[in-house]
Formats: sequence, structure tokens, C-alpha cells
Amino acid sequence: MTTVTAAAPAAAPAAAPAAASATAGLVRAPDEVRMPAHRRPGHTIVALSGALDSAAAPALREHLIGALRHSGRLLILDLREVASADAAGLAVLAGIHRRAAALGVTVRLAAPGPHVAAQLRLTALGRALTVHPTPDIHAEIAV
Repeated sequence: MTTVTAAAPAAAPAAAPAAASATAGLVRAPDEVRMPAHRRPGHTIVALSGALDSAAAPALREHLIGALRHSGRLLILDLREVASADAAGLAVLAGIHRRAAALGVTVRLAAPGPHVAAQLRLTALGRALTVHPTPDIHAEIAV
């Protein structure tokens, strides 16, 4: 199993102590996306979690490209723990789909939550990629 964690850049330091105390309640922990990969005969499952956003997109792209290199004929992206996805995160998924097709690898998305499923529908990416509503995609397909 491979695990990669991508974190958003830390907030810039405050200019003065007064400013720091005024904004202390507004500063939040960086978003993270975890990406463990589970290799099986003929396919790889990458379980994504966190926010697929512009901060996580570069690390997500590199990790998924690596997963493609070591995947069998099928790459499953398990989205059940993905809290949100923005245009940058969805662009990574579209790019991985194109790269996979060029390598003869099929990409399937599994179990997107309501927010991510809505984003896939709005962007029409849900029509370009096969989306399985449940995480048990491996039971639904022949590998």
C-alpha cells in the first residue's frame, strides 16, 4: 500500500501580534488528501479522501500518474471519503482519464459523495468517466 499526503500551503505569518490575535479564529488547518493505493491482480484501487482542490491537485496528479504506471488494465478511484472537489481536482481526474486511455488502462470512479457526484454531473465528467455509485466496484466487474 502506498500513501501520499498533500497539504495546502500554510497561511502567511501575521504582520503584527495584534493582527495575529484578531485572525486567530479565522485560520484553519490545511486541507489534506490521502491517497492509499491497493494493487490487486489486474487492477489498482486508489482510495482518495479529503478535498480534491487546487492545493492538492499537483500531488494528486503525480500520485495518480504513478498509479497508472503500476496499474493493471483497470484503475479504480474510490471517492467515498472525498469531501469536495473543485475545478482543479476535477481537471486532474479528466487528465488521468486521458492518460489512462492512451496506455490502454480503464479508469472507473466509485462511490462519490453527494457533493462530488453533483460536480461530476455539472461538468459532464460523469458522462466521460464511468461512475459506480457504490464502493464495491470490484464485485461488479470482471477482472
